[in-house]
Amino acid sequence: MLKPHSLKKAILLFLLFPLFLFSQKDFSAYVNPFIGTGGHGHTFPGATVPFGMVQLSPDTRLTGWDGCSGYHYSDKKIYGFSYTHLSGTGCSDYGDVMLMPTVGKVQLSNKNYASTFKKENEKASAGYYAVYLDKPNVHVELTTTTRTGLHKYTFPKSNSSNVILDLTHRDKAKKGEINITGNNELSGYRISTAWASNQHLYFVIQFSKPFKKFGTAKADAKSKGSKHLRGSFLKAYVQFETEEDEVIYARVGISAVSIEGARKNLEVEQPTFDFEMIKTDAVKLWNKELGKIEVESDSENDKRIFYTALYHSMIAPNVYQDVDGKYRGRDLQVHETKDYTNYTVFSLWDTYRALHPLLTIIDRKRTSDFVNTFITQYKEGGLLPIWELSANETYCMIGYHAVPVITDAYLKGIAGINAALALQAMQKSAETDERELRAIKKPLTILSAVSLYRYKKGMSHYFKNGYIKNSFMSGSVAKTLEFAYDDWCIAKMAAAMDSTSVYDKFINRAANYKNVYDPSTGFMRARTKRGFIGGFDPYKASLTIYCEANAWQYSPYVPQDISGLMKLSGGKERYSQFLDSLFHTTSKVKGLHTQDISGMIGQYAHGNEPSHHVAYMYDYTGQAWKTQEMTRRIMSEFYLNKPDGLPGNEDCGQMSAWYVFSALGFYPVCPGSDHYAIGSPMVDKATIHLENGKSFTVTANNNQKENVYISSAKLNGANYTKSYLSYTDIANGGTLELSMSAEPNNNWGSAEGDVPVTKIEN
Repeated sequence: MLKPHSLKKAILLFLLFPLFLFSQKDFSAYVNPFIGTGGHGHTFPGATVPFGMVQLSPDTRLTGWDGCSGYHYSDKKIYGFSYTHLSGTGCSDYGDVMLMPTVGKVQLSNKNYASTFKKENEKASAGYYAVYLDKPNVHVELTTTTRTGLHKYTFPKSNSSNVILDLTHRDKAKKGEINITGNNELSGYRISTAWASNQHLYFVIQFSKPFKKFGTAKADAKSKGSKHLRGSFLKAYVQFETEEDEVIYARVGISAVSIEGARKNLEVEQPTFDFEMIKTDAVKLWNKELGKIEVESDSENDKRIFYTALYHSMIAPNVYQDVDGKYRGRDLQVHETKDYTNYTVFSLWDTYRALHPLLTIIDRKRTSDFVNTFITQYKEGGLLPIWELSANETYCMIGYHAVPVITDAYLKGIAGINAALALQAMQKSAETDERELRAIKKPLTILSAVSLYRYKKGMSHYFKNGYIKNSFMSGSVAKTLEFAYDDWCIAKMAAAMDSTSVYDKFINRAANYKNVYDPSTGFMRARTKRGFIGGFDPYKASLTIYCEANAWQYSPYVPQDISGLMKLSGGKERYSQFLDSLFHTTSKVKGLHTQDISGMIGQYAHGNEPSHHVAYMYDYTGQAWKTQEMTRRIMSEFYLNKPDGLPGNEDCGQMSAWYVFSALGFYPVCPGSDHYAIGSPMVDKATIHLENGKSFTVTANNNQKENVYISSAKLNGANYTKSYLSYTDIANGGTLELSMSAEPNNNWGSAEGDVPVTKIEN
């Protein structure tokens, strides 16, 4: 008979056993970091942990659009391994603190120290990367913590086994410093300019073995034995004697604040050279995050695609704060906070659509940190972020899309948000013209004097007339549409806070999309006070009118008032016909700057973000079966388990977050609203483990490849006929059970009240 304390222990073990089983699942085993490294995905395969400051990855390409991440799967040469990389962007930056092992005479030109490698000798998994370098015969392994990285070099026998430190790599170095601070340590910093015009990166590097020789160099002019060097174009080297297969480790801490901050990050996060321990801890971190969504599928391939998409959804934004709470702010000064974690890399034109709504469900604490980062950037820099990178506002892309992220988080009850200050910041970002921008940042380096003039005139015209006159600002139609949606989000936030005057102002602005709608063509068009401009061609991509898109792709962009848009177009049936035309017309695109218009089905361009919600708009017309058919087709055709497995730029998680949502079976067409449109789940069963301790499960019965249609549904055991879910449905936990079929059920989700609705109410 069990004694009382033994009985209690047995009961506890019984209760914890399911949790133990869940915690032991290796979700990371399904991650393939090479997905997206080919084609135009612009991802990197190197080691990182969820939302980590460090992205330790090989650099195979120094320039070019397909080299934005520093790596492309087709390349056969590695220049080195650097500490910061962007995941899937369309602009190039980062590549800080590059290390490269070599053997033989020290050569500091990257053309000389670069090495070939074979794809069969390259391996990547969540938190780990390895490759064999042909030229020096060195096996390289990499792993990371949040703010540090660890290199494992297996050298051949040599009296000149070297490690090169290159601070001139990729970005233009403005100034820097290298210090040899002991017989196994280097430290220093680099301030560089590229997409981010003033990026600060500090580092401390420690080796597991004392080096016998060292030197520094400026512009490749070596200074043997020199311990200190300042300026630009800085490099250094250290040299060891090694036996055959001798392992030397290099651990590196980085910081945006100071060398001392980098050292403290290293001391706290990586006090030893225990590679296996650091690697194991990285896998644990990934499993903790990936395990927030547990999927089941008969297809191992589908699970690999799903968990790699979830992995890519958790690479950025990145922690941008040292372990002691210090960070570099938007004013480029050093600040400190212990109230939240500060982040960077906000690709908001992309990520407000699906990535942030996904994290609003599965990562509420981190979402609160994001919003607090936004508000702090407003206090330090004068505006909410547009496309912020390493404390620099790049002013890239359009809209003020920190706004929907804040609104969505606030309306879904995420704690720790100063709502009054957030609303103030949102209004400021929506009402700032060029004159105020210049006062915030002098000069706006990415805009010419002409662009500055047009920005002022364009914003003033939008405030006064409700649209942007085509000659006043590039992307006039796209900006009018996106400003109107952001304005609706401000109105929603104001309504929730009982701020009537703010609501009235911005709900009226939310209808500004009507000012660029042309009823004679059914498209959104550029205009002046005299009317729409001539020479209209909906297939033509134009930077002066649209943004990385054409009229086909931007005309459905009215997420805040789909009911109003359908009314303008002649009703639900007519609008459904417009969507049919969009998906079935020619895929040919005219004009320049079309590299982002990819992943084509007719004029639907899944390779770029303006199209991401469009397949779900059939739900709003009462033809949910068409959404089911099209979303399953997009997933099947464009998301693959191979390097060229993404239809376009990953864009800091947005491309993958679309897949995560769609594979689960629903999607946030209008962030800031309460509804998620239902599609066709790719996986057989998915359970979302929520932070409130509850779980929401989607089960797709009879989910064979050809069974893409929903024949019937149940929510928590009761028949369910709506083609949408509410946030409350998910947050309260429960089960959505879908019965799948090869034949469409034209009636499911079609009745009045069963169709999702967004509309402007004023």
